Amino acid sequence: MDSSLHEVWQAAAGSPFVPTIGKGSQFLVALTLLLLGFSLGGAFALNRSIVNLPVLAVPASLALAFGVVYMFCGVGVYV
Repeated sequence: MDSSLHEVWQAAAGSPFVPTIGKGSQFLVALTLLLLGFSLGGAFALNRSIVNLPVLAVPASLALAFGVVYMFCGVGVYV
């Protein structure tokens, strides 16, 4: 691992970053995930039980988390 920082920089320039979800569709994906997360969260709030925890609550929290990140990207705030 004798590579200098300049060599690493030059090697990285040859392979640009391509996001999984394109810039044009990030807002739609974010809106879908947020609506899904709020819907699942509401369903879990109406019927809270230990059985519904992995079925509703965990997917709801994941959908909200990813939806917020994609919304940041979709409206132009890159983190």
